[in-house]
Amino acid sequence: MTAGQRSAEELEALAGRAGRELEDASATEILTWAIDTFGRKFCVTSSMEDAVVAHLASRVRPGVDVVFLDTGYHFPETIGTRDAVAAVMDVRVLTLTPRQTVAEQDAAYGPRLHDRDPDLCCRLRKVEPLREGLTGYTAWATGLRRDESPTRAHTPVVGWDAGRHKVKVSPIARWTQDDVDAYAAEHGVLTNPLLTDGYASVGCEPCTRRVLEGEDARAGRWAGRGKTECGLHD
Repeated sequence: MTAGQRSAEELEALAGRAGRELEDASATEILTWAIDTFGRKFCVTSSMEDAVVAHLASRVRPGVDVVFLDTGYHFPETIGTRDAVAAVMDVRVLTLTPRQTVAEQDAAYGPRLHDRDPDLCCRLRKVEPLREGLTGYTAWATGLRRDESPTRAHTPVVGWDAGRHKVKVSPIARWTQDDVDAYAAEHGVLTNPLLTDGYASVGCEPCTRRVLEGEDARAGRWAGRGKTECGLHD
C-alpha cells in the first residue's frame, strides 16, 4: 500500500512517528523521507519570501512541484521572485489564484476587506485556494521555523494537518534566520529583495510593514490588528 492509499488515520499515525523519528534529522533527510514516501503526491509551498525549501527539495527530486498562492495583493518583488525561481531553478512552479479577482471581491464585500475583516480576506484569498490546490497531494512542505514567532515555537518537522487531512512537513523548523541566510549565500538561492529593505516576513502588501529593531520576524504582518497568522497554518 502506498502512502497515498492510506486512510487519514493511518497517515496521521505515520506523521506522528516521522515527527518523532526525524526530529534531529537534517532538512535534506526530512525531505528525502517525504519524497520517498509520497512521490508525486508531495509538493512544496512557497510564499516566495525565499526559495530555500524549494531549493533543498529540488536537490532531492529535480522538478519538484512548488505551489505559490497569488492573492492579487502581492508586492511586485514577490511576483518577480516567483518568476525568477521558475526560470532558474529545477522546479515546477504552480500558481494558485482565488476564485474571485480583487475587483470581484471588492464588488461582493466592499473595498479594502483586508482592513475591515482580515480573517475573511485571508480565508478567501489564501486558505480556500490552498485547500483546493492541495487536493491532489497527500503531503506538503512549508518553510515554517520555530524561531519566527511564539506561535510557531513548537512546529514539528513532520506533523498532521488536521484541517486538510494531509501530512505537513517543515524541514527547516529547527533552523534559525542565520541558518537560512547562510544556506542561501552558500548556494546562491533566490530571496525576495524586500528582505534587504527592512521586511523580515513578506506577505500581502496592504498587511505587511517593515519590522522595528527588536521585533520578531512576524511583527510586520497585520501590525496593530491582533492577528498573527493568515490561517494557512492553524
